Amino acid sequence: MKCERCGAGLEGEEPREHLGQALCEDCYLEVLSPVRTCDPWAVHLARSHKEREGLQLTPRQQRLFDLIKEKGEIPFPLAAQLLGWDEEEMRREFATLRHLELLRATKRGDLILMTVF
Repeated sequence: MKCERCGAGLEGEEPREHLGQALCEDCYLEVLSPVRTCDPWAVHLARSHKEREGLQLTPRQQRLFDLIKEKGEIPFPLAAQLLGWDEEEMRREFATLRHLELLRATKRGDLILMTVF
């Protein structure tokens, strides 16, 4: 049996059911917890934590931040390709950096570009 979302094999793992689909655990969690880049409460918490604890990025967050700082502006798909990530991973890392007010997105024509805040 395979996950109906990502195609991963489900051998040795019980599929999770969501809206009639058999999903692996990762896809199930992604469906239940979608990425939210515009979340005022998350921004407030991130800002408070940054002020109390200082700023510490994960290696993945640092790679994304450095790439965007170097390029100035970059579309999500190109950044994901350059970093070797899928677009869902890209959006999750971006959301955290957006909440920390380090990165933001801007729309230019049909493209959504990531840029430094």
